[in-house]
Amino acid sequence: MLREQLEKLLAQGRDSALLRFGLGDACLKDNDAEQAVIHLAQATQQQTSYSAAWKLLGKALLQLDRLDEAQAAWTTGVTVAQQQGDLQAVKEMTVFLKRLQKQRQAAQ
Repeated sequence: MLREQLEKLLAQGRDSALLRFGLGDACLKDNDAEQAVIHLAQATQQQTSYSAAWKLLGKALLQLDRLDEAQAAWTTGVTVAQQQGDLQAVKEMTVFLKRLQKQRQAAQ
C-alpha cells in the first residue's frame, strides 16, 4: 500500500532523498532488497548527509550478501552521522560493522 503510493509520487516526478528513503524502507519491509538498494543508493546520492539512508542501504546490501558494499555504506554512514551529530546512528552502524567483522571472521 505505502510502497505503491510512494512509487506513484516518484512516477509523478516528485523525486527526493526522503521519498527514496521511504521507498527503500518499504521495499525492505516487502523483502525486496534489490529494489531497496536502488532507492537507498539514490537517496544517498541526492543527500550525502542522510545518515539513516546510509544505515538502511547497508542493511539492504547485507541481505543480498554484498558484504563489501554493506561495510562501505556503513563506514560512510558513520562518518556522515558523526558530522551531523547523529550519535544514535553512529552507535547503530558501529554495531552493524562489528557484527559484520565477526561474521566474516567466523566464515574464514
